[in-house]
Amino acid sequence: MKPSHRIAIVAAMLSMIGVGVAPPASAQPGQPANQPATYVNPVSAPAADTFADPAVIRDDDGSWYAFGTSDPLKSGETTHRMLPILRSDDLVSWTYAGDAFSAVTRPAWATPTAGLWAPDIRRIGDRYVLYYTVTDTTLNAGADSAIGVATAPTPLGPWTDSGGPIVGPRPAPNGGFLWTFDPAHLVDAEGRQWLYYGSYFGGVFTVPLTADGLRTAGTPTQVTIDNRYEGAYVIRRDGWYYLFGSAANCCAGPTTGYSVFAGRSRNPAGPFVDRAGVSLLTSRVGGTPVIQPNGNRWIGTGHNAVVTDLAGQDWLVYHAIDRNVPHLNEPYGINRRPMLIDRLDWQHGWPTVRNGRWASDTPQPAPVTRRHQGSGGAEPPAHDPQPGGLIRSASDEFDGSTLSSSWSWVREDLNATVGGGALRWPTQAADLVGTGNTASVLVHDAPAGDYIVETKLSIDLGVDTVRNFQQAGLIVYAADDNFARLSHVAIWNTRQIEFGREIPYAGRLSYGGMVEGPPADTTWLRLAHTVVGSEHRYRAGYSTDGQHWVWGGVWTFDTGTAPRIGLISHGGSDPQAVAEFDYFRVYR
Repeated sequence: MKPSHRIAIVAAMLSMIGVGVAPPASAQPGQPANQPATYVNPVSAPAADTFADPAVIRDDDGSWYAFGTSDPLKSGETTHRMLPILRSDDLVSWTYAGDAFSAVTRPAWATPTAGLWAPDIRRIGDRYVLYYTVTDTTLNAGADSAIGVATAPTPLGPWTDSGGPIVGPRPAPNGGFLWTFDPAHLVDAEGRQWLYYGSYFGGVFTVPLTADGLRTAGTPTQVTIDNRYEGAYVIRRDGWYYLFGSAANCCAGPTTGYSVFAGRSRNPAGPFVDRAGVSLLTSRVGGTPVIQPNGNRWIGTGHNAVVTDLAGQDWLVYHAIDRNVPHLNEPYGINRRPMLIDRLDWQHGWPTVRNGRWASDTPQPAPVTRRHQGSGGAEPPAHDPQPGGLIRSASDEFDGSTLSSSWSWVREDLNATVGGGALRWPTQAADLVGTGNTASVLVHDAPAGDYIVETKLSIDLGVDTVRNFQQAGLIVYAADDNFARLSHVAIWNTRQIEFGREIPYAGRLSYGGMVEGPPADTTWLRLAHTVVGSEHRYRAGYSTDGQHWVWGGVWTFDTGTAPRIGLISHGGSDPQAVAEFDYFRVYR
């Protein structure tokens, strides 16, 4: 730790216990230094309406610098900034400070139309090193993403590209190129340097680096299965390496379910496993939730960095989408993804934002900086939904030979049968996503008030094979184009629990999903319903033993709708893929 950093920490501590210290020279006129303060997300406003994939570093001058993906910064703008930079003295008030590159200095090996995405900024020796994605290079015919690296004496530059990729385009086995996106740098406990990179198509990898951080120095190791994670970020804490990865579509406008999960390992090259011990490399892929949409205005909460304030408190820096204003300019154009910051807490060795409350949209205690002292500790852990009494009139044990009269079909499927204490329903060669809906939906009127609906689902979707997109599970159904479904689903070679949402938006249909944890041969699924303000909120939960539950993200419906609840089994037919629902229970 540099002496200047120690002085800043001592000054903050003395202020907190009431010992007078001189205000720093950087304190703004009229604003006392080291005062309790609050902030409200998004912190990138008003400097930037969108600032995706943020990475943050603190300079020797005591200021923090944030680097973001190349997009226009403000609504109405069309010019893409080339890795824009924001500056702050307190982590919550930011100003635009310039771009890392210009039309003259941008990497010569990037095509003229290439995107520069997802930077990571680090101090290595006496200089700063910037890693970034180049979406298209001059080395091939395009669509051949690679990782670039540049150096500078200060965070504001001038930045000099190395002249070529540090990780070049990687041909895919069956043609095209793997997605070489989202670099992140780590120094391990022995002082060795590592670079993490990759995305859905191909998975996430890590490779050792030379001491200057500018070249690879070993064989890459895969650390996540393909088709699940991107935006890797790795930190070292208490003898563990924690890999943060973002999952689902980053950019589905008002239905963006992007979320952050974590795995950990004693080795920087893995294997990484989640809190239940499930690997991030397996087909039924693991991941412990760090932050997911929680029902307020923020959705698409993902692609994070971690920054530590002067009191030693960790903070998650990430982007999100305001579901009320999901695009920067026109609908279905650039997704508007401002930068947010929230306290990162640790529960029993695992990271979670705001002790499980996730993204904030109300005033929060600010980080401890040269300008702000602490004004509050951690919030109590969030409470998970708990089932009350069984609502028998809304439940069904499937004990007879036919469905009870309380059920109704949207497009009846005669292949669904009841017997032996279960509903058996082969997955249909049909779907609900998009127009021309042909999939069947089995629905039941929802009870008034708050409730939890639960089912026990057994289905064989295999593992490690491509079975797109066979699935079965629970549904909240307002209409064919206005639904949310929680299902065990085959997504390429992975098997995941997905909480998908479709709505009509701006003359088209918007569909997106958030993913949860790994399913099992038998998986228990829950949806917890509450009414908050003018909305129905539905929170997803799952269990692989019927006893221990993990609660995930939230989708909302307007209270002007009257959604029904029910079951689905569709996405593609297969002789093996028969959903067996043991019961359908609704609890207060």
